[in-house]
Amino acid sequence: MLTINLVTIFPEYFAPLALSIPRQAQEAGSVRFKVVDLRDFTHDRHRTVDDYPYGGGAGMVMKPQPFFEAVESLGARAPIVLLSPRGRRFTQADAARFAADTELTLLCGHYKDVDQRVADHLATEELSLGDFVLSGGEPAALAIVDAVVRLLPGAMSDHDSARTDSFYADANGLSAPSYTRPAEYRGFTVPDVLISGDHAKIAAWRKAEGERLTRERR
Repeated sequence: MLTINLVTIFPEYFAPLALSIPRQAQEAGSVRFKVVDLRDFTHDRHRTVDDYPYGGGAGMVMKPQPFFEAVESLGARAPIVLLSPRGRRFTQADAARFAADTELTLLCGHYKDVDQRVADHLATEELSLGDFVLSGGEPAALAIVDAVVRLLPGAMSDHDSARTDSFYADANGLSAPSYTRPAEYRGFTVPDVLISGDHAKIAAWRKAEGERLTRERR
């Protein structure tokens, strides 16, 4: 079983874990989630998790102490991931690596930044969804959880569906387009090869289309 720890100041943000694929994976016994409220590890009556930045400047910086104490309370081991715009971009290979492990801890920042000592001395890696900035780490954490959990046993009724996803076999590759019934809709038709019944030609078409899209878009 994979245990995923989510450290956040907004525990309610993770309500979607009770839906769809994450719910099915939990029911199958493949994953369990521990949502930890960072404010439970503060020591003042205001439950303060942030402070002004040293050196001045706009915005507030999340304090290191609550993160360290929260992770210590979990007894968490690597990978401990800080979600950060500075991080390396998350990939399907990361999802597969996390899914093959037994524990994953995701640290969700907020406000302007997180004290760099969390990145340097607590997290074992920093990851980002892309070259853009979110208001907090929670949306990124949910995306990573979904990418990881769908690879676990029992999460999907048909795991072969995941094997044909973009990036599954080829770290940089896109999957071919998909079509379903009806074969014609508003004059738009499905490629003839897909309704030919010739599985070898269909496989070749899908491979070629995936390669074409990858060249054009990646």
